[in-house]
Amino acid sequence: MSLSVILITKNEAANIRECLQSVVWADEIIVVDSGSTDGTPQLAEAMGARVFSHDWPGFGPQKNRALDYATQDWVFSIDADERVTPELRTELELAMKHATADGYFCPRLSQFCGTFIHHSGWYPDYVLRLFKRGKGRFSDSLVHESILLQGRSEKLKLPLLHYSYLTMSDVERKVEHYSDAAAQQMFQSGKRTNLVRAVASGAWAFMRTYVVRLGVLDGSAGFQIALMNMRTTFLKYRKLIALNAQREG
Repeated sequence: MSLSVILITKNEAANIRECLQSVVWADEIIVVDSGSTDGTPQLAEAMGARVFSHDWPGFGPQKNRALDYATQDWVFSIDADERVTPELRTELELAMKHATADGYFCPRLSQFCGTFIHHSGWYPDYVLRLFKRGKGRFSDSLVHESILLQGRSEKLKLPLLHYSYLTMSDVERKVEHYSDAAAQQMFQSGKRTNLVRAVASGAWAFMRTYVVRLGVLDGSAGFQIALMNMRTTFLKYRKLIALNAQREG
């Protein structure tokens, strides 16, 4: 069975080569770029990808744009900071060959500043990534989008590697980016909040990560992840307060 790999990018020159190298065996690779200034589109084209440029409408809508360019029987969605291991490739190929489901979840093993994380709510972190074309679309969420599958799904065993946070500067950049997107999504849904809820939700995000989800077993990395989740949660509510105040002012 034939496979389209799809991904969206913006300034991913540090990641794009290794990402595409891990899926170079696919029948086609579709990249939708949103204004990269670091040569990402050129690097992707040099790796054999079909590259398209679009504005940025949010994660879900952008991934649907990439999906619309796919032409093969199956689709695998990957992010630029993820890698398909040779072992996972074999499992994906077997899944497509036997096709006992319409979509397949991969466990995702993520790295945080040099450490692979096995707790903190990060693993196995099943994500639906392989599906029959025509059987799935991405949700319209601006952040934390998901694939809406029509049909039966199964779970694979081998992990997709995720190099999500290489440095603390990556952490800060993503905290700002995700809190901005989450606040905007809540604002568009008409949600309101207050400072008390922002503080309480941030504190709970820390406790859930570090205690309930056993982040303490991940050592210092688990503590840093709990702090990151606390800060992201607090900021998204604080930014929602600001957006509502701006509209009313």
